[in-house]
This record gives sequence, C-alpha cells and structure tokens, in this order.
Amino acid sequence: MIVAGLGFRNGTTADELEQVVRLALGSFDVPADRLRAIATASTKATEPVVPELGRRLAASVVACTLKKLAGMAGRVPTQSQRVASAKGVPSIAEAAALVAAGRNGRLLGKRIATRQATCAIAIGEGK
Repeated sequence: MIVAGLGFRNGTTADELEQVVRLALGSFDVPADRLRAIATASTKATEPVVPELGRRLAASVVACTLKKLAGMAGRVPTQSQRVASAKGVPSIAEAAALVAAGRNGRLLGKRIATRQATCAIAIGEGK
C-alpha cells in the first residue's frame, strides 16, 4: 500500500496539495494510480482541501491522532522545531505516512517540501 503523508499550512489549496503529492510521487518514480491513502493529522484531515484531494487522487483519507504521530518520533528523518512547538510532535508528513502505511511501513525517502506543504511517501501493508 502506497501512502502520502501531508503536512500543510492553513490556507493551502487542494491544487497546492495535489502539486506536492505529485511531486513527491514523481521523485520516487511511483505512479499516481498506485496511491491508496492520504494521511495527515486528525486536526487537518477534516479541512475541505483534504477530502477534495482524496477525491482527485482516488485515495482514502486517514486521520492520525497526535499521539500516533508522536509514536513515530524515532522513525522520521526530518524533525521540525516549528511543528514540535505548535503540535508537540516532531513531524506531520513523515509520521502520518508511516502511521497509515501500517505494518512494515517504511518511508521511500525524506519528505518533499514546498512553501505551503510537505509530503512524504511510505509503503507498507496497511492497517
């Protein structure tokens, strides 16, 4: 199962999120039609841009609690002081991708960042 983990700033559009996801998939040579889920913090998962992105990419949306994201702290290569200060977790995109990838989940590489969003791609067996 291929998962895109997302972190993004308030006001980010669905177009911007789609751009960072496609950029991340492309950087790891993963075709967009293999994407099965989009994962992000539960506090962001209900923002209208996330379900819209899920519809555009034919992927389910996985809402990750901050507790589950924090549980991935030792497995994420990129740790953000800004995210840690604001949310109490070291990573959103990479941690969310790992949570949603489930058993044997692993990141394909470091997250891809734009001005408004970050995206990490993970592969795993799902939940």
